[in-house]
Amino acid sequence: MTFALIFLVVVVVCVLTLFAMYNKLVGLRNIVKNSWSQIDVQLKRRFDLIPNLVETAKGYMKHESETFIKVTEARAAAMSAINKGDVKEVGAAAANLDSALAKMMLTFENYPELKANQNFLSLQEELTSTENKVAFARQAYNDAVMGYNNAVEMFPTNIVASMFSFKQSDFFEIEDKAEKEAPKVTF
Repeated sequence: MTFALIFLVVVVVCVLTLFAMYNKLVGLRNIVKNSWSQIDVQLKRRFDLIPNLVETAKGYMKHESETFIKVTEARAAAMSAINKGDVKEVGAAAANLDSALAKMMLTFENYPELKANQNFLSLQEELTSTENKVAFARQAYNDAVMGYNNAVEMFPTNIVASMFSFKQSDFFEIEDKAEKEAPKVTF
């Protein structure tokens, strides 16, 4: 009778431990998904600001249409990547957009009347604030991915992860080393 009771307690503890590890993995995976959606929200905000910034600047910069076209194309590519939901593709598209925006901001240097325009200054401040929020959201996402990936790889949760097909998530990374450097924009 004692052996049966000990066996039953061991089985119950093992099952409860299995449930706890499974629930931990599900919770961590959901944190990763939530973190990704926060990046999505901030990028959407950024993408909504860009056309306003471009339209405000167009009136002053009539001969810079190539710059505006590149920004618009980069924005469209980034939005398309976000709709697909591929982390690596979004990273590459976001880096391309960052580069196009940096070039556009550098072009603004030649237009002092634009830099003094209140609408432009407001949009520029909003874009700067949004860039900071995007950076924070990327960092939070990568932190969530690290926690989740650690749980998927570390013993004993790796056993539960493999039993229930939990896969590692991709980090949000910029592949091109040149695009990892901050653009130099002065006003």
